[in-house]
Amino acid sequence: MQRLNAFVPFALAAVLLLSPAGCNRKQSKAQSDATIEESPSLLSMVQVADPKASAQLVKGFYNVEGNSWRWTMGKFSVLLSPPVNSSKNGAKLALRFVIPDPVIKKLASVKLSASVDGIALPEETYSTPGEHVYAQDVPAQALGKGVVTVDFALDKYLPPSEADQRELGVVVTVVGFEPR
Repeated sequence: MQRLNAFVPFALAAVLLLSPAGCNRKQSKAQSDATIEESPSLLSMVQVADPKASAQLVKGFYNVEGNSWRWTMGKFSVLLSPPVNSSKNGAKLALRFVIPDPVIKKLASVKLSASVDGIALPEETYSTPGEHVYAQDVPAQALGKGVVTVDFALDKYLPPSEADQRELGVVVTVVGFEPR
């Protein structure tokens, strides 16, 4: 009997710990942690190598290379948050990119076009290798939403080859809106 009496406190403690009432506090904390998620705010200007911004690169971007840039496909898209007051003042869209020498040697020139939430911006033609900036004014009516989609398209790009199985457009480092 004495042996049984010594066992009872341990059994009672185990039952209390394993019962739903004993676990309720920990369970609700775990559930609240799992269900409360803060959605990260979208950036107006995206460094394409920044892991926090990668979710904004929604189409046509390859993995980060050289810790600072990404190749694109012939068509690529990004989600951006318009700058403060841009729904009144508009903004400037800037895409900083490089056209590698082998791309220009093969294609001679590349025409880049863009649209912001379906509103077309002027296209530009590039016929030299190196660093370039596509910079265009964006009208205020294109920036009325909290998040806008910016679509880019190249008229020519390198198709997949034996050397590289990817469709290669341009090498992008930064894309985003500058306030006006």
